Amino acid sequence: MQEILDLLQNDARLSPEDIAAMTKKSVEEVAAVIAQLEKDGVILKYTAIVNQEKIPSENDTVRAVIEIQVTPEREHGFDSLAERIYRFPQVKALYLMSGGYDLQVIIEGKTLKEVAFFVSQKLATLNGVKSTKTHFVLKTYKENDIVYVDSKKDNRESVTA
Repeated sequence: MQEILDLLQNDARLSPEDIAAMTKKSVEEVAAVIAQLEKDGVILKYTAIVNQEKIPSENDTVRAVIEIQVTPEREHGFDSLAERIYRFPQVKALYLMSGGYDLQVIIEGKTLKEVAFFVSQKLATLNGVKSTKTHFVLKTYKENDIVYVDSKKDNRESVTA
């Protein structure tokens, strides 16, 4: 099972036939394992990873990482507030954290102003939110084990006179 998961995480386009050939299992066995993983909620979605910097500029998005300190709710802890936050369409990821803040949210918007409005008018005003700290993502070097920067650099030293 883990071998099949690893292969799919590396390339979700692999067919059961491809995976069967790579793992020396039958196509039926591979298909059954994948179906069970999907049914059990282990595999949640198949998706393409897109380098946003290579998309024409009219589709630019602003990405921000927001640290949130909250007051946990009695009997629900962080879960109830987390659910209210992750339901916003701007929220791309939400994590419960240890350390100096409680929740980390990754959001996307079309402009800095749109992101700032979301934080100040939607996120910071939720009951239970004590404070927010917003960090704007300037450049992505690596994410989801994918390196986003071109490694074809000219490493020769320049010659000066």
